[in-house]
Amino acid sequence: MNAIKALRILMTLAICVIAVMVGTALWDHYMLSPWTRDGRVRADVVAIAPDVAGLIADIPVHDNEYVHKGDLLMRIDDKRYQMAVDQAEAALKAADVERHLRKQEAARRAKLDSLVISKENRETTSSQAAAADAKYDAAQAALDVAKLNLERTEIHAPVDGYVTNFTAQVGDYASVGKPVLALINAHSYYILGYFEETKLPRVRAGDPVRIHMMDGEELTGRVQSVPRGITDQNDTVGRSMLANVNPTYNWVRLAQRIPVRISIDDLEHHPLIAGQTCTVVIKPGKQDTKQAAAAPAG
Repeated sequence: MNAIKALRILMTLAICVIAVMVGTALWDHYMLSPWTRDGRVRADVVAIAPDVAGLIADIPVHDNEYVHKGDLLMRIDDKRYQMAVDQAEAALKAADVERHLRKQEAARRAKLDSLVISKENRETTSSQAAAADAKYDAAQAALDVAKLNLERTEIHAPVDGYVTNFTAQVGDYASVGKPVLALINAHSYYILGYFEETKLPRVRAGDPVRIHMMDGEELTGRVQSVPRGITDQNDTVGRSMLANVNPTYNWVRLAQRIPVRISIDDLEHHPLIAGQTCTVVIKPGKQDTKQAAAAPAG
């Protein structure tokens, strides 16, 4: 009888110990382990804006099309800019003629005896020759600007990427500096994992990462960097230059979320869409030796 009672006590104690161990493991996993469901796919976006104004004459690409670096995205009507080049070339020729004329005149007067021409007259012609040289240089610069403006009527892709948010149409007027489309850099996709600040002590640059997409695909990557600052809602100094993470408040104050940047392995074989959500799990203490030595502690 006593043995059965002792066995029951031991079983109860064992169950309690197992429950405590399981509870501790779950607490560590959910509260301390570096993982989060709040991961977002991000990419560098180039805002394509014309450098010269004018009517859009041609758009050889379509929305969501993949383009290579150097491909023509848009052409602005160049008639006005071609005429500006012709005008600048004519002004340069006129300035060149005047420059030679003033040089010859200054050279002739420099050879004349001081009894025939005064020193003041000689200095005047020399100054006029120098002014003609400056006028020629200004005309050359104006021609260079005109040619540059003509060249900028064609807008080419600065990177490989995907054309998106294309609202322009042939015949629209393009204004200088006003974006007409967005180009997503195809080689710039990365993950931002928003981790609670209580989990950051276990995060280091170079740590391997598993990325679980909502569509079921699983990717791998590495921690690229941990930011050293985010926006403080109570501090207006430098607010616009730091990452703005909306704080979450319930009946108790929760830990602030910090955006950790994560690079993606084998990006070319995993087409992603900027804005997708995912779950991010970091494996602390398993970073590549070379990467860990090169990167500062997170």
